Amino acid sequence: MPIDFYYTPGSPPCRSVLLTAKALGLELNLKTLDLHHGEHLKPEFVKLNPQHCVPTLVDGDLVLWESRAIIVYLVQAYGKDDSLFPKDPKKQALVNQRLQFDVSTLYPAFSDQYYPWIFAGVPKSDDKEKKIHEALAFLDIFLGSSTWAAGNSVTVADIALVASISTFEAVGIDLKKYANISKWFEKSKSTLIGYQEANQKGIDGFKIMVNNLTKK
Repeated sequence: MPIDFYYTPGSPPCRSVLLTAKALGLELNLKTLDLHHGEHLKPEFVKLNPQHCVPTLVDGDLVLWESRAIIVYLVQAYGKDDSLFPKDPKKQALVNQRLQFDVSTLYPAFSDQYYPWIFAGVPKSDDKEKKIHEALAFLDIFLGSSTWAAGNSVTVADIALVASISTFEAVGIDLKKYANISKWFEKSKSTLIGYQEANQKGIDGFKIMVNNLTKK
């Protein structure tokens, strides 16, 4: 049976799932939802996912949302090995820590500042911008201790984080002051399988949307 994937291309969490599928050589049955026109609020989707959010994955009788849960599931269910999500408890714990950092600290700092500005015209705040750079400084420290985000090989932590960081760059947040992030980011672009199709295309569309919504 096909694996259905409900998503919107510009969304960082959605792009992390697309990148994971590329890494696994997994074909997803893509189902685009236009959030601006309320397609995620249609009764058939709300019945599927009561939180009516994207990304949402349907694999047989499993309906799963929250991107970090989805990417871990895909690797455990379809990965040929455990390289993207190690079975070793200590290695896995580090990957989980980086995923939790992304979902609880890094990405929320961005969304709290930029989504109200993009979608509702709320002025940006210096305090919120400071929180973004505090989170980036932490990530820069993490990336100074290993080749990749959670060790010396690519894991789902890199996939989740690169979807977030590429979105930071898309709105003009200066990453150059963070040497470790900048080096890792460029390496990710050239190393992660399917980066252009799974991530960059969505970023390009996101940039166009931001420009259209925020231009005076």
